[in-house]
Amino acid sequence: MPLAQLEFDGRRVRVADSGAPAADAPAVVLIHGAGHDHETWDEVAAALAGAGLRTLAPDLPGHGGSDGPALADVGAQAGWLLRLVDALELPRFCLAGHSMGSLTALAAAVRAPDRCTGLVLLGSMAPMPVAPVLLEAAREDPPVAHALINKWTFGPVDVLGEARLDALQARNLRRMERQAAGSLALDLGACDAWQDGLAAAARVRCPALLICGERDRMTPPELAAPLFDALHAAAGGASLIRIPGAGHALMDEAPATVSDAIRAFVATAP
Repeated sequence: MPLAQLEFDGRRVRVADSGAPAADAPAVVLIHGAGHDHETWDEVAAALAGAGLRTLAPDLPGHGGSDGPALADVGAQAGWLLRLVDALELPRFCLAGHSMGSLTALAAAVRAPDRCTGLVLLGSMAPMPVAPVLLEAAREDPPVAHALINKWTFGPVDVLGEARLDALQARNLRRMERQAAGSLALDLGACDAWQDGLAAAARVRCPALLICGERDRMTPPELAAPLFDALHAAAGGASLIRIPGAGHALMDEAPATVSDAIRAFVATAP
């Protein structure tokens, strides 16, 4: 997707923006997870843009081409995101976030109830505790943290095949290694510390969709049940899709399934 650079909050921000194929094309804002940047959405964003949607995938502060520092609090990330969509002049939008980005999207949706038309959460649960060994590695020994994330992120080799799993892990490692120093530790700390997810979910007014990987070891689908229940009971209601055999890296492992699900969901949003 075309990349746009803008000055925002006194810092440089990079956004992958498909552009609007039509004046009334729905806008879908795609928020990446911990230790990543907009490129995690490339395949999904291209499919959504090809279906006539406008997609925007920002690099959060301290990630990809956006100046740092990274934001150490989910609420701060949500506030930053909403100021960004204001700068991009998006009156209404659907938010889709993966892992940490799902918490950012959830917090932002509650703050913008009249503008957020839909909420898609991938690889999500609330709260989202992070294993202490991973938190410590992210702070003290990032290569070990990267290795642990790669070990836990993807579905099993008997589903993906050895060659594909190796390729996915290599691409994911390149993504993590190019992020600003210290950003992964701040990201994981933000996920671990945020305890407002279920309360926020109860206040969501737009329709919501949870997309879970059946074999996700980082946010296991059974642990997403409280989040789904809170969203389902909220004003907008919720639906759930579980992708067979998939792990946590849903956009890498099953991009066609994810993009089809988001496209169908946006088509039914108010």
